[in-house]
Amino acid sequence: MEILFTEQFEQAYEKLTKTEKRSVRKALALLGVNPKHPGLRVKKMEGRGNIWEACSSKRLRMTFEMAGETIFVRNVGEHDKVLKRP
Repeated sequence: MEILFTEQFEQAYEKLTKTEKRSVRKALALLGVNPKHPGLRVKKMEGRGNIWEACSSKRLRMTFEMAGETIFVRNVGEHDKVLKRP
C-alpha cells in the first residue's frame, strides 16, 4: 500500500521526540503492510466518516483514511488531542 501524509501529520510528527518518532515509523511500516495488524489496534472512528485510528504506542495515536491502495495519514500525537482533531 502507498502511504501519503497530510501537512497536519507532518507538522505534528516534527514535534515528537526521537523515541516517539521511532514508534510512529514502526507503526507506519506495519500499517503499509497490513492495516489490520493486531499490534496497531485499528478501529474506525465513530461519527467521522472514513477516518480510522491506530496506536503507535500506549500514548500515541495516528488517524488515517483509506482509499483503494492508498492510506492518507492525517494526524499523530497524544490520544485525546488527536482524536479531537483527526
